[in-house]
Amino acid sequence: MGSWAGHSSSDFRQLSGNESKPAAINTQLGIAYMQDNKPSLALDALKKALRQDPDLALAHNAIAVLYQQLGEYDKAGRHFRRAVELEPKDSDAQNNYGAFLCRRGRIEEAERHFQAALNNPLYTNPERAYFNWGFCAVKARDDVKAARYLRLALQRDPKYAPALLEMAKLSYRQKQYLNARGYLERYQAVAPPTADSLWAGIQIERVLGDRNAVASYALLLKSKFPDSDQTRQFLESRSNGPAPGH
Repeated sequence: MGSWAGHSSSDFRQLSGNESKPAAINTQLGIAYMQDNKPSLALDALKKALRQDPDLALAHNAIAVLYQQLGEYDKAGRHFRRAVELEPKDSDAQNNYGAFLCRRGRIEEAERHFQAALNNPLYTNPERAYFNWGFCAVKARDDVKAARYLRLALQRDPKYAPALLEMAKLSYRQKQYLNARGYLERYQAVAPPTADSLWAGIQIERVLGDRNAVASYALLLKSKFPDSDQTRQFLESRSNGPAPGH
């Protein structure tokens, strides 16, 4: 899902037109409710869709993502498994399941599902699976693998914001500070600031010695995201000295 943790977003393929019409309508309604942040209504619609058509893979994929968001991981896992069993070539479901498995610490299983998503030559958003694979590697502290897949995501879509931000942070950790600045500037050209991107900017510019840039990022961070973990980290680092890379 973006993000996971604010990074990636869950993907849902388009219906083919061969599904049960009532089930298809309720599935699309459920997804719309999810996008409007109405989980209770979404759950009702998706449960209804699965009663109408228990083999509708898209409904399984969508309700799995919803259960994941609600913290009901056993149910999420069951529905993800059913979605990819019903439609192994549904790259969106494979990618979503891979991201779910990675969050649960099941790295090798996750990678198999990212690869399954990418094996489909008709997959329209391969940058998302490449990104999730790279982000999974970040979480596993495998920076070499992370860089490989994040760069593949950017080869597919040079303006893919989540990959640009992760490459900025990865470059910072690897002490490639000018590269980090460059990736962050590319990110800022295509996406609004987040607490994460502003904190990354503060850390990068501190090392590069641009006090004006640090002050600008800090002002935005404190004004836009006063209660964020990143603002807390910034305030602590200001009193304790520069913070180490994250």
